[in-house]
Amino acid sequence: TTGQSPDSDSSPSVESMEDNPDGGCHIYRNGYYGSGIDVVEGILEVNIIQMTSIQMTESQAENSLVDFVVTCQGSLPTDVCTVVSDPTCQVSRSMVCDPVVVTDECLLTVRRAFEEPGTYCINITLGDDTSQALASALISVNGGEST
Repeated sequence: TTGQSPDSDSSPSVESMEDNPDGGCHIYRNGYYGSGIDVVEGILEVNIIQMTSIQMTESQAENSLVDFVVTCQGSLPTDVCTVVSDPTCQVSRSMVCDPVVVTDECLLTVRRAFEEPGTYCINITLGDDTSQALASALISVNGGEST
């Protein structure tokens, strides 16, 4: 049971009673407890502000590379994950996670490769030890060009 301490201390006190199975007597314990709560801001919002196709030479044209410029608000992320899915965002094709170092302002560029032309749903998740935030976009990749 919990109750207020009879003295002037406003700390909650705890009194518990347990049965002792060996002797049939009761054990009483009295004391005080305390706890703390840490409130963290977390990553509040993620935005993809720009998508740019990287021009490559014909000998490098195996994969199409796209740079995503991402911003966020709140605490600074420590990792970024990108999930590439079909255009309905239902069937995942690949997932890549990388640690990131963001020191002052939450602005980073994420480069991802696409093996073949097509329309894709991109989910970019920024995370830290206490939170995650997500931004999504549809992208059309046409043999080295994206829109």
